[in-house]
Amino acid sequence: MATTATAAAAITGSASLRSDGTALSLCSYDSSGGLSRQAFDLRLHPSIWAASRLRGRISCSALSQSTVSASKSSELKSGPKDFLHISDFDKETILKIINRAAEVKAVLKSGDRSFLPFKGRTMAMIFAKPSMRTRVSFETGFFLLGGHAIYLGPDDIQMGKREETRDVARVLSRYNDILMARVFSHQDILDLAAFSSVPVINGLTDYNHPCQIMADALTIIEHIGQLEGIKVVYVGDGNNIVHSWLLLASIVPFHFVCACPKGFEPDEKTVEKAKSAGISKIEITNDPKEAVKGADVVYSDVWASMGQKEEASYRKQKFQGFQIDEALMEIAGPKAYFMHCLPAERGVEVTNGVIEAPSSIVFPQAENRMHAQNAIMLHLLGL
Repeated sequence: MATTATAAAAITGSASLRSDGTALSLCSYDSSGGLSRQAFDLRLHPSIWAASRLRGRISCSALSQSTVSASKSSELKSGPKDFLHISDFDKETILKIINRAAEVKAVLKSGDRSFLPFKGRTMAMIFAKPSMRTRVSFETGFFLLGGHAIYLGPDDIQMGKREETRDVARVLSRYNDILMARVFSHQDILDLAAFSSVPVINGLTDYNHPCQIMADALTIIEHIGQLEGIKVVYVGDGNNIVHSWLLLASIVPFHFVCACPKGFEPDEKTVEKAKSAGISKIEITNDPKEAVKGADVVYSDVWASMGQKEEASYRKQKFQGFQIDEALMEIAGPKAYFMHCLPAERGVEVTNGVIEAPSSIVFPQAENRMHAQNAIMLHLLGL
């Protein structure tokens, strides 16, 4: 997080001046996958203040070339960063969080309830869209480790409509130790994080779903013994789940294939980011039968996500041949596990037989949402 003007060279935007010579800057980052906005206080150099006070505004690009020193705002986080994209962290940190998830899971499975690192802490959970797994896994997990989670549903805040996101962030971060949000627009989670003074967790956006993929990685390690070097084949829509797999592949080496119908490929910039990292083998194909050969994991999601239900009939037609059935799993081979982030539409993207087969690890995968998220929160809170 940039807190000096010299660190703002890649920023574009403007900063409104206050009467005391301090500027509260709201700038846009053009880096892919990073924060698009950032708030910070700048103590302006006298010459810049004198030149700019009449205009009442100063450009961020001008600040980046000045000798301005930045004073840390009380609005800014002083602790660990947010959990918005898996690729915001390095491989060592991601694997450390996954290992911690396995450790805390073992403690809870043993029946030991003495580990209460979240005691005396609260979490606000913002839901712009309903959810079963995300709400229950976060709320139960935080409670089991001693904390108190507060559910704020779609009608409780109406973030961005009833109240601006930046105001919601500033208020809730004064009441709580951590925030989690499940929203439609990815910009909402970026804005929430930019103005929150406590860590923010991405519980899902239209761009990515990092908590799900952390749970998936934990599940794969439990069943296969490793994440590095395996072959994961996703069959279906190139959606937010695929984007998170690609971001994971940009820091941890494995073979990732997305098999999707033409016109439903994942975001090109995210694909390029994963490929250009040179860490993993990345393939985007329109042939699911060829894609699944030799897979360690065959993965699926609904063809029409929340907010796309009016397209369900159209998508069902376009996705013919992309259903994961027993025949496709046979092509994948006897060692292939089946995974699905749920909810599943049985008989649509996956057959009932596949989801109920011994090779299906869908429900251990769902359970691990809680354990992975507990570990993410422990990391962000420095516990």
